[in-house]
Amino acid sequence: MEIQDIIRPENKVYSAPELLDQVHMHYCPGCSHGVIHKLLAEVIAEMGLAEKTVGVSPVGCAVFAYNYIDVDWVEAAHGRAPAVATAISRLWPDDVVFTYQGDGDMSAIGTAESIHAANRGENIVMVFVNNAIYGMTGGQMAPTTLVGQKTATTPYGRRVDLNGHPLEITNLMAILDGTCYVTRQSVHTPANVRKTKAALKKAFQNALDKKGTSVVEVVATCNSGWKMSPEKANEWMAEHMFAKYPLGDLKDVK
Repeated sequence: MEIQDIIRPENKVYSAPELLDQVHMHYCPGCSHGVIHKLLAEVIAEMGLAEKTVGVSPVGCAVFAYNYIDVDWVEAAHGRAPAVATAISRLWPDDVVFTYQGDGDMSAIGTAESIHAANRGENIVMVFVNNAIYGMTGGQMAPTTLVGQKTATTPYGRRVDLNGHPLEITNLMAILDGTCYVTRQSVHTPANVRKTKAALKKAFQNALDKKGTSVVEVVATCNSGWKMSPEKANEWMAEHMFAKYPLGDLKDVK
């Protein structure tokens, strides 16, 4: 087969998502955020929601999410994304509104906003990226940091007697009456990427059907903060994080 045959449009098997802006991303090599952005762009386009989706971007590593996915965005103060999303969803109830939050944003400074928005059953999607560390500000301990895990503020490992237990906020979300779908996924293998995409699609469909709050946690890596190569970070995550944060659906109201 000649090279010109390979590159003909009818032979193309893969292309970048149409809603993913072709700009340089600021994420570290190996970061999970880029894959999750790609999946969001694909889901929104495939569901025909480009003109009726509003994202609420956080403070954290994904603070510039609005640069990468070509939908309407609102920047929220740290931890306040669910409160901002609540207002947008109530003012424009026919739009699909999602937040994009890290573990510090959702489970630390934004705990109250996250839990109460979900408890009210606001018709929004919360995308929660859990890499168990504060990646943007220097690798400090997050609420989701594992016991024994070393960070910039726990150089000898997280201690329960000093730092408390890791906060399983997604589990808390699952017991609230206002949530309709709560799931925990990852993007470290092709199979898991497909599962995460399916979870995001279900969450966005729930928003269209006005079923309440959907929470999609993505257990992720931070190879820069963890001081590992991308490959080693994926291996460490699978070996250690999935034991505390097992993958799968926690709640699915039919």
